[in-house]
Amino acid sequence: MKWGVSTYSFWQAMQTGEMDVIQAIGHIGDMGGEHVEIVPMGFDLTANPELIDAIKAKATEVGIAISNYAIGANFAGLDAEAYEREIDRVKREVDIAAALGAKLMRHDVASSRDTSIGRFMEDLPKLAEACRRIADYAAPLGITTSVENHGYYIQASDRVQALVNEVGRDNFRTTLDIGNFVCVDENPTVAVRNNIPFASIVHFKDFYIRPAALDPGEGWFRSSGGAYLRGAIVGHGDLDIRSAVRIVRESGYDGYVSIEFEGMESCVDATKLALSNARRLWEETKQAEGAR
Repeated sequence: MKWGVSTYSFWQAMQTGEMDVIQAIGHIGDMGGEHVEIVPMGFDLTANPELIDAIKAKATEVGIAISNYAIGANFAGLDAEAYEREIDRVKREVDIAAALGAKLMRHDVASSRDTSIGRFMEDLPKLAEACRRIADYAAPLGITTSVENHGYYIQASDRVQALVNEVGRDNFRTTLDIGNFVCVDENPTVAVRNNIPFASIVHFKDFYIRPAALDPGEGWFRSSGGAYLRGAIVGHGDLDIRSAVRIVRESGYDGYVSIEFEGMESCVDATKLALSNARRLWEETKQAEGAR
């Protein structure tokens, strides 16, 4: 098991200019992370390829691996020409993942205002074909691509599984975020159990949850069913984190785990505490398992 942090956790400071990606990697090293997941928000490795070597050098300096490269993408609602352009663009991002030395890459698949199951079933063959072609491009580079459970449209565990199974490639899996399922009002414990066999990397995240009838005010967003959600430090929120951790442990998963923080607290302190809590909870479940 390798514990690390997504650079997305520092977006709060990066969007104000208080921190850049190089400084973020330094913070991850300082807090005892073993790997970094690169999310190009606030910087562009296509437009600024010199940053690739700078990222690699900083990761080497602080002694952490570059685990995953995570980008946005959308293959839905496009005409044939735009669809091909988007596939080609994501292939170029695969080249960036390879240049970073990452063996994992998450790319988004689709966004849609119409999140109905009918629309999903209509889009699925085209989405799977795009993911299949990108996975085939990534395979000779030793890269496993993945879809994350986020964005409402492909967020529920059964939709993620449907896409992974339709793509049908060993190197196309899922970035499994244990918290994101609540955005579509799915029980995270059940969803994690459903999808852990398909995970290439796991995100630990937590949320505060309030009922749809009790508006808590500013700083919250809403699930697809209307519940109010706000990002929390891992272990501080309302999710049953211990059960999710136990499921991941008992599955035999032994890959990368990334902390994602998107709450209102100071991002560096919050991320450090989230990483510490996640490790503590992992050890607690391990000891409880040994005592049984």
